[in-house]
Amino acid sequence: MATSIDVSDLNIYYDDFLAVEGVNISIPARAVTAFIGPSGCGKSTFLRSLNRMHEAIRGARVEGKVLVDGEDLYGRGIDPVDVRRRIGMVFQRPNPFPTMSIAQNVLAGRRLNGERLKKAEADAVVEQALRRAGLWAEVKDRLDRPGSSLSGGQQQRLCIARAIAVEPDVLLMDEPCSALDPISTSVIEDLIHELKAEYTIVIVTHNMQQAARVSDQTAFFNLAGVGRPGRLVELGPTEKMFANPDDPATEAYIQGRFG
Repeated sequence: MATSIDVSDLNIYYDDFLAVEGVNISIPARAVTAFIGPSGCGKSTFLRSLNRMHEAIRGARVEGKVLVDGEDLYGRGIDPVDVRRRIGMVFQRPNPFPTMSIAQNVLAGRRLNGERLKKAEADAVVEQALRRAGLWAEVKDRLDRPGSSLSGGQQQRLCIARAIAVEPDVLLMDEPCSALDPISTSVIEDLIHELKAEYTIVIVTHNMQQAARVSDQTAFFNLAGVGRPGRLVELGPTEKMFANPDDPATEAYIQGRFG
């Protein structure tokens, strides 16, 4: 089932500090939505609120609603662990588990969820996830090698394979190419284009060219001033946002005049 996300009046706090204020956004299914904006504007904080990952920080709380196919992720009785299975996360720096093999890394999420797979089932999960992540041909003969033995770009694709092995509905990507070389970045961008046929994808990026290349819609976040909360300034189709944005601050940021 295609999965959409609808956020209404979302405020994100750390104790008494309001970090992100008043976000209203619709994220369409089977498309790529890019979040752009200067450092510290709350785009990564907001991204993490979409699967409750920000709650790992003490004092984090939200007001408002995050609806995934109509279900409020912050509703009473909703298990954050289940939310994170349905909405996977790929982080800025590749983070394969160093003591695990390539195959064990792919299966880590399934096993953390308590699944017991027969060997044939596990082998099928590993192959399918690595194929979807565009990594199978490169590693199929060394699945028992440590995940950390791969190159940086391969490690990031391994992390993507680990995320999709649990069969999520949504993939969140927090600057997934910032630590990679241009060739590895191009491979990940091609992979994002392929994966959006199956997943709803949300990506945070500081690379304007990347946002223009990979996303269908773009959201620009900004700060009203030092110590003020981040806000969603403008949302629109990526082509329009880069060619003719409505807000002067969006145009200034895209053209590199600040940030």
